[in-house]
Amino acid sequence: MVFFRAADPAGLAEWYEKYLGVDDLRMYLWQQEAGTTIFGPFSENTDYFGRAEQQWMINFRVDDLDGLMAKLRASGIAVETRADWNSEVGRFARIHDPEGNAVELWEQTHQ
Repeated sequence: MVFFRAADPAGLAEWYEKYLGVDDLRMYLWQQEAGTTIFGPFSENTDYFGRAEQQWMINFRVDDLDGLMAKLRASGIAVETRADWNSEVGRFARIHDPEGNAVELWEQTHQ
């Protein structure tokens, strides 16, 4: 489970459901496919998350990064990509939720 504070919990839950498919978030029943989970503390001085006050960043594993980016952009959501975010583990993109939290999207390299 991931718990975090929000100025508008219901609105934020609806946004995550509508754009990222995180269904039943308000009821804590979201099911996901089994796969890699990384617990990765960063330095307190990192600028990787964006805002200095952001204490966490969630990363969602996706099957079709290009398709999801197209859908998000068509909905008016800004999508960031940078070549240096990509590595041998896959491709990455970043969006921000309505409260300004960075959300990373990751298409895993299949080996």
